[in-house]
Amino acid sequence: MTKARTLIPVLLGILTCADVLAEQYRLDEILVTATRRTVSIAEVSSGLTLVDGASARDQKLVTDALAVEVGVFLQQTTPGQGAPIIRGLKGSSVLHLVDGIRLNNAIFRSAPTQYFALVPTGAVERIEVLRGTPASLYGSDAVGGVVQLVTRVPRFDSEQTAYRGEVYAAYDTAELGRMLSGTIDAGNSRIATSFSADLLETGDRRTGSGERIGPSGYESRAARWVLAGRPDENRSWLFDVHYLEQPKTPRVDELVPGFGQPEPSSSEFFFKPNRRVFVHGKYGHEDGALGLDWNVDLAWQRIDDDRTSRDFEATDRRYESNRSDLYGLVASGSRVSDSGSWVAGVEAYLDEVSSRRSEENLVDGQVTVLTPRFPDGSEIERFALFGNTERYVSERNILSGGLRVSHENVSLPATPVSVAASVDVTDTSGDIGWIFNASEDWQAVANAGFGFRAPNVFDLGTLGNRPGNRFNIPNPELDSERVIQFDAGVRYSGDRARFELMVYTLDYSDRITSVLTGDVTPEGRDVVQSVNAADSTIRGFEGGAGFDISDAISVDAVLNYTWSEQRVPGSPAEPGDRIPPLSGRLNVGYDAGGDFRLDAWLRFAGEQDRLSARDAGDIRIDPNGTSGWGILGARGTWDVRGGWQFMLGIDNVLDKRYRVHGSGLDAPGRNFMVSLRKTW
Repeated sequence: MTKARTLIPVLLGILTCADVLAEQYRLDEILVTATRRTVSIAEVSSGLTLVDGASARDQKLVTDALAVEVGVFLQQTTPGQGAPIIRGLKGSSVLHLVDGIRLNNAIFRSAPTQYFALVPTGAVERIEVLRGTPASLYGSDAVGGVVQLVTRVPRFDSEQTAYRGEVYAAYDTAELGRMLSGTIDAGNSRIATSFSADLLETGDRRTGSGERIGPSGYESRAARWVLAGRPDENRSWLFDVHYLEQPKTPRVDELVPGFGQPEPSSSEFFFKPNRRVFVHGKYGHEDGALGLDWNVDLAWQRIDDDRTSRDFEATDRRYESNRSDLYGLVASGSRVSDSGSWVAGVEAYLDEVSSRRSEENLVDGQVTVLTPRFPDGSEIERFALFGNTERYVSERNILSGGLRVSHENVSLPATPVSVAASVDVTDTSGDIGWIFNASEDWQAVANAGFGFRAPNVFDLGTLGNRPGNRFNIPNPELDSERVIQFDAGVRYSGDRARFELMVYTLDYSDRITSVLTGDVTPEGRDVVQSVNAADSTIRGFEGGAGFDISDAISVDAVLNYTWSEQRVPGSPAEPGDRIPPLSGRLNVGYDAGGDFRLDAWLRFAGEQDRLSARDAGDIRIDPNGTSGWGILGARGTWDVRGGWQFMLGIDNVLDKRYRVHGSGLDAPGRNFMVSLRKTW
C-alpha cells in the first residue's frame, strides 16, 4: 500500500487545484441509462466511467476503448480479444450489456473472456461503466460492476428525407493492421435507418524487442443494420441487428512458450470461428399507461465459440463447436417527478447451450467423437423482479436504493463423465446510495450493496483443457458467490476542470475457484475442479481529473489501484488472482479551435509482484512478477475542407518491450498509425 499512500496526497492536491478553476458547469448536462432509466450523471451515486462513441469507433476492438479508463484495466489474452477488469474482477464477475440486454451467457468464464470484443465498433454511441454493485438493477454477475454498450440510433430533425455517411480507413505498423469501415444513415424525423460495416485484417504483432510474434494475426468482419421509428413525441421503436465474425483467431499463449516452458503447450490453437449475432427489438412509450414511461426489450443473441486445437507435437487434432442461444425479455416502467424517480420491472432469459467435440488422427484420418466441453443441451432459465427508487430528501441530499429477487435454474444433461444435474438458485440482492450536493459543482457520494453471482454452465459442467496447462473436470454441486461492497468518493465538475476520486472495499465470499485435485493427465496437464472455496477482500481507489490549462491546452489524468487478498480453507492467505497493478495515464491535448489538434500521452503501470499461487504457475505471468512500464505516444489530427480528416500518430515512441499484467503476449512495440476519414 506504500505506493497508494504516496499518490493519495497528489490526488488531493489535484482536487484543491480544481476548485481554483471552478465556473458554472453542471454534472446533470450528461444523461446516462446505466440506472435503467435516463437520468443525469449527477443523480448516479455509483462510480461511472463514460467512453464516447468516437473513441470506440476508431479502435480495432470495442474493448480497446476501455484501456486505462477510470476504474478499468484491460487484459488481452491474445490479439482479437480483450476483457475489462473492474475492481479486480473480470469475466462473469462483471456484467456486460448491450442496450440493457445481457451479453453474459451460460458459457461465460470467470476468467477473462473474448465475447465483449464481438460487438461491432460501428454500433457504438457510448460505453457506460458502472463501477460497484448495482445489485437491485442487474442481479447476477454484476459483482465488480456493469459495462453497458449503448448503440447509436440514427435520428433526423427534418420531416424531409436526408442522408449522411462516413468512410474510415486506418493502418498501423505494429500489427500491420488494415481497417476499413463505413456508415450510411437515411431518414427523417419519423423514421430512420442506418447500415454500417467494418473490415479488419492484422498481421503478426511486432513487440518492443523488434520480434514479430506469430501466429498472432487475425481477421474480423462486422455489419450492423438498424431501423428506428418515432410515430409521435411519446412513442419510439427500434429494430437492430448486429453481426461480427473472427474466422480464425490464434490463441497465442498456447502457441509460443510461456514463462517456465521450454516448448509451447499446443502446436495448433485457433478460435475458428468466434461469431456473434444479435437481434434486438425495443418499444418505448413515455407518459403511457398509469402515467409511466414504459420500455419493453425483446432480444436474441447467438455466440459461436468454435475451436481447433492440437497439443504440442501430438498426432490428434481436436475440433470443438460450442454455441449459446440467449433469448431475453426485459420490461420496465418508470416515473420521474420533482421529488425523485423510480423504476420497476421484470426480466426473463432462456439460454440454450449446444456443444460438440471430436478428434481426428492425422496419421490414419480416423475421427473419434469425444465428450463435449459442456454437456450438450444444457440450459439456464432466469427470472427476476426488480425495483429501484431515488428521492430528493432535502435541497442537498439524494438517497437511492432498491431490491431484486432473482431465480435461476441450470439444467445439465448427463455425459459419459458426469451425471445429469439441476441446480436451482433463488437470491435477493440490493443496494443503497447517497449523494450530498455540497455546492453546484461538488458532490460527495457513498454506496453499499450486497449481490451475488449464480453458477452458470461453464462453472458447473466444463470438461477439458484449460489455459495454464490445466485440465478441468466438472462439478454440478456449486452454489452462488456472494459479495458485500462499500464505496465512497467526491466528484467535481466545473467549466474548466473535473475531478473524481472513489475508494472502495468489498468482501467476496464462496468464490468459485479452480483447485488442484492432485491428478495429472497423460499429456502432463494438472487436473483441476471448480469449488466454492475462496473468500476475497478487495480494496482500492479510482481517480480521474481533467483541466483546461488555457483555451487551447487541456490535461487529463487517470490513476487506479487495487489490492486483494484471497483465502482458501486449509491454505495460508495469498494475493488475489489477476489483480491489476497501480496503473494510469496522462494526456495533454492542444486544440486552438482551428483545423489541427494534437494529443500526447503517457500510459504506465507499476510492478505487480503480489501473485497468487495460480498466477505464479500461469505461463502467461512471470513467476517473479510483471515488471512496471511506461510508454509515450502522440497523435496529430487535421480537419480538411470537404469533410476530410487525416490523422498521423505514433505510440510506444521508445519501443519499450513490456507486458500488460495477465496478458498472453507482450504489448505492441513502436507503432506508427495513419487514418483517413470522410464524412458527408
